[in-house]
Amino acid sequence: MKRFAHLLEQLLFAPQRNAKLAWIEDWLKRCDAADRGWGVAALVGDLELGRAKAGLVRNLAQQVIDTDLFAESYDFVGDLAETTALIWPEKHGVNQQEPSLHEVVTTLRQSTVTEAEDSLRQWLNSLDGTGRWALLKLITGGLRVGVSARMLRLALARTYAKPVEEIEEIWPLISPPYDELFTWLEGQAERPSAAGRAVFRPLMLAHPISDDETNTLSPADFLAEWKWDGARVQLASAEDGVRLFSRSGDNISSAFPELVGGIDWQGTLDGEILAGNPGKVEPFQHLQQRLNRKTASARMIREKPVFIRVYDLLLDGREDVRHLPIETRRARLQRIIPSLGHPLFDMSEELLFTSADDLKTWREQCRQGGLIEGLMLKRRQSPYQQGRVKGLWYKWKRDPLTADVVIMYAQRGHGKRSSFYSDFTFGAWTENDDGACLVPVGKAYSGFTDDELKRLDKFVRENTINRFGPVREVTPSLVVEVAFDSIGLSSRHKSGLAMRFPRFASIRWDKPAEEAETLEQLKTFLE
Repeated sequence: MKRFAHLLEQLLFAPQRNAKLAWIEDWLKRCDAADRGWGVAALVGDLELGRAKAGLVRNLAQQVIDTDLFAESYDFVGDLAETTALIWPEKHGVNQQEPSLHEVVTTLRQSTVTEAEDSLRQWLNSLDGTGRWALLKLITGGLRVGVSARMLRLALARTYAKPVEEIEEIWPLISPPYDELFTWLEGQAERPSAAGRAVFRPLMLAHPISDDETNTLSPADFLAEWKWDGARVQLASAEDGVRLFSRSGDNISSAFPELVGGIDWQGTLDGEILAGNPGKVEPFQHLQQRLNRKTASARMIREKPVFIRVYDLLLDGREDVRHLPIETRRARLQRIIPSLGHPLFDMSEELLFTSADDLKTWREQCRQGGLIEGLMLKRRQSPYQQGRVKGLWYKWKRDPLTADVVIMYAQRGHGKRSSFYSDFTFGAWTENDDGACLVPVGKAYSGFTDDELKRLDKFVRENTINRFGPVREVTPSLVVEVAFDSIGLSSRHKSGLAMRFPRFASIRWDKPAEEAETLEQLKTFLE
């Protein structure tokens, strides 16, 4: 447990991706074989610990500290696991043996609530502060150490000198503690077979392109498509069933059962989930309510319909067609999509152009309706290759919108930002019976430098006028310019509006708050 706790601590404070990869590789080489698979499961969010939940941690914490003092401590720290680890009394002279990660997981998975509480109390008494924090993070979930499932699989590939695409291909076929994965990685067995299985294939990605670079693209060499504002997915259908994967390779089939049912065709499609139906695309906000859910209720499926717009073909039956030119793959798609007989699939259309001016005209139309992010430009002879291959696929996104808004609330961040107020809710002016007031229109936690973050944090601490748990209300005096991709109507927000991907563009320390945007001005951005 100590070694895994040390890994989590290093990942938490490692600023760069390569540093995180190096720490994971070092841990994989040094950790006990019995702990390894459970640690991987925890890092990718696939660890299930039975009845051990956050409520159990809270109950234990309130047994060793006054309830009000715990509430104040939790309010200040902002994280249940970290708060409990800090306030837990040190048991000097206690010679209890520190548990292994394997012992923690296997014990909790088969324990009753009472047994889990007793075990957790003993372990907390035997661990140091870092160990307690790591143990409690396992139970409360959401490690928040900046490691994605893709990064973990890349670390495995580097550690064991295997192609990452081979690991990604079999990932849907394995489960914690991944014994069959590690026996293959260590050369003790053959790789689990993906033949005839619905598995994830690494996606091909596009490079951003500048306005000037588009002038050099020839219609003879490139085809154009809309870049829709949805969620990238891959659908795999084979003898063992139909699975839907996110862009990171996570199986999201249970969240979209209507998209994987009723498909007899076998192969692999690349496309985009969009809100609405093939005849009418709805704003991204409608899709957002379906994302990040493990399952979808019948009501959700009925009220928030979705469909897949397909734009590429990886496998046709068992035939791998990724080596073929995209024009050939699209020709096959024109035959396959109608033959599916599925009402929730259609095919991305090709946008014909004869010059760079035509492309600019198409791009200028992206703002109409707010459903399109820009253009995709793909070399006609391009095969389907993993990752971003220079010179083959480009994305030409529309320019962001900007608005001056006023910071209303702030909340501490997570990980290395847990000591700073880094999540900011901002609002626009409107009128009510009492005069001018602010209503929230968005929330952002990126776009500022470390130095700006320190200054923002200082502003929050010096201008707090109210507290709502971990949230601080501040004097409505600081204006920030935010950039955002689009804005749409929302029944979930008091303002009736919701911004898409808001981020700080600049901090207007010099601008009076009364000169910020009004709600009516923001409504002019509605598409």
